[in-house]
Amino acid sequence: MSDVVSLIVITLAAGLTMSLGASIAAVEHIHRQWLAQELRHSVLAFGAGALLSAVALVLVPEGIEHQTMIPALLWFCAGGVGFMLLDMLLKKIDTPASQLAAMLADFIPESIALGAAFVVDRSTAMLLAGLIALQNLPEGFNAFRELTAASSYRRRTVIIVFAAMALLGPIAALIGHYWLANSAHIISAMVLFAAGGILYSVFQDMAPQIKLDKHWGPPLGTVLGFALGVAGLMLTH
Repeated sequence: MSDVVSLIVITLAAGLTMSLGASIAAVEHIHRQWLAQELRHSVLAFGAGALLSAVALVLVPEGIEHQTMIPALLWFCAGGVGFMLLDMLLKKIDTPASQLAAMLADFIPESIALGAAFVVDRSTAMLLAGLIALQNLPEGFNAFRELTAASSYRRRTVIIVFAAMALLGPIAALIGHYWLANSAHIISAMVLFAAGGILYSVFQDMAPQIKLDKHWGPPLGTVLGFALGVAGLMLTH
């Protein structure tokens, strides 16, 4: 399998976990109350752990490698501010797609970074692909519930749209692979921006929803999600 085909396959697979998360959220008839509470909180907690591991173990270390301290901090903080402004805008226009926008806002730059990393370090690219897949699963789950709860969109339509959006991953990865692989400063700036935005999203949208009285599964989900990132780092280094 050629490098280009491998890159397309792994980024497409990482993107398709958005629709997988939406499909899980659509299965309400199994244990509806349990799904609405314990499963939802646990999935969010797992996603928060995976996102934090992506920020701490991959995005920030990769980003600061080609940036001096001040620009690195500025790009990282700009990501947080950018996601905050996006959150405020979506709130102002009262759209039910805030989770969807946040999901795409980190999926696309991460896919570009993955494509560029594929040229230099295959193991780092594979680790990043795994973390993208892990974070897309709970984000797809949450975005599906947000869209279907606040709009008249059919569930099947939402799942199909999420699957179609997975195609943005290979497109972004190929852009990074062919045009930005030798532009380390641009890639590192994008990665730091995405890291700041992800961190904002975790504590703004996901962490406040995780706590559930007298249920200990969700906090443990955070630990397990982060541990998965640690395991991936140890396996590839």
